[in-house]
Amino acid sequence: MKYKCLKHTTILISVFALFVMISGCASAKTAPRTDSLSASLTDQSASSAKLIKAESTKRAEADNAAEPQEEPAAIAESPSDASSALPDITQISATVSHPEWAAYFGELNGAAVILDPEENTCQIYNEALAGVRRSPCSTFKIISSLAGLENSVIDPDHSIRSWSGETFWNDDWNQDMDFSTAFHTSCVWYYRQVIDDLGPDTMQKTLDALHYGNCDITDWEGHLNNNNNNPSLTGFWIESSLKICPREQAAVMKQIFDSSSAYSPDTLSALEEVMFLSQDSTDDCKIYGKTGMGKSNGIVVDAWYTGFADADHRIYFCVYLGETAGQDVSSARAREIAVSLIKQNY
Repeated sequence: MKYKCLKHTTILISVFALFVMISGCASAKTAPRTDSLSASLTDQSASSAKLIKAESTKRAEADNAAEPQEEPAAIAESPSDASSALPDITQISATVSHPEWAAYFGELNGAAVILDPEENTCQIYNEALAGVRRSPCSTFKIISSLAGLENSVIDPDHSIRSWSGETFWNDDWNQDMDFSTAFHTSCVWYYRQVIDDLGPDTMQKTLDALHYGNCDITDWEGHLNNNNNNPSLTGFWIESSLKICPREQAAVMKQIFDSSSAYSPDTLSALEEVMFLSQDSTDDCKIYGKTGMGKSNGIVVDAWYTGFADADHRIYFCVYLGETAGQDVSSARAREIAVSLIKQNY
């Protein structure tokens, strides 16, 4: 009996040893495969990053727009989350300074950027807010005009579009409209038609070429806008999916209007004509720009003035005002601040 137990024990030990040997061999064979798979996944992840932009463009061209893509981590939606790490276009090779411009803003929550390529300087007031992407609102009319002119959707000499007869809240919009009048009155229905005529594909290519903020046109019709549900007065550029920060605004102005611009002389001339701020310009300082203002639930949350100025040389600027309780947050105020900054510093 004792011999049988010892024999059985010996057999069990032999079986266990054989199992351990088999398991060890299996592990040794599969380990290199796991390492190889991990390396492959790492390579695939790097390649996937390069496809994000192409996938975003495809989504934008879909008939039924998807939810807006997530904001890049580098640029947040609130000042507390803002980052100084911005896309390449705003990594300007210039000396960055932070002037004391608080007196121009008073109690207003605002930011300002003045880019001076000739002096190789970039002045930024309130850098945190200058890196926060917000809706461009009517400053986007610079971009839609650019695309319209470049693609023959807008012909300045034959640009009249017929008013539908619908009564809009702005009396200036209740008439037939040409390009110049539409730009100066910031007529949304006119530009809604221009953008629809351009179509998602052309608009996406225009934004991608300019590195315009998050380049997100997925909410093409502007359903995310909670302040207006009139389809003639909404779109992706008005408190919706498209967002850009003040630093990017100034950089985009430089890309469009500097001496190395990729756009035609006729397009740039037509744009400069409608952007010219005659009432605040002098022979020594000519200012060009566009205002923009957006509301959320009836409260002004975004106000802009962006463009360029020709003083002794050309500079590019953006002034932004965010929601501020008890203060006059308006695009007119943003323009006033921009004009003062330019005239008193250049």
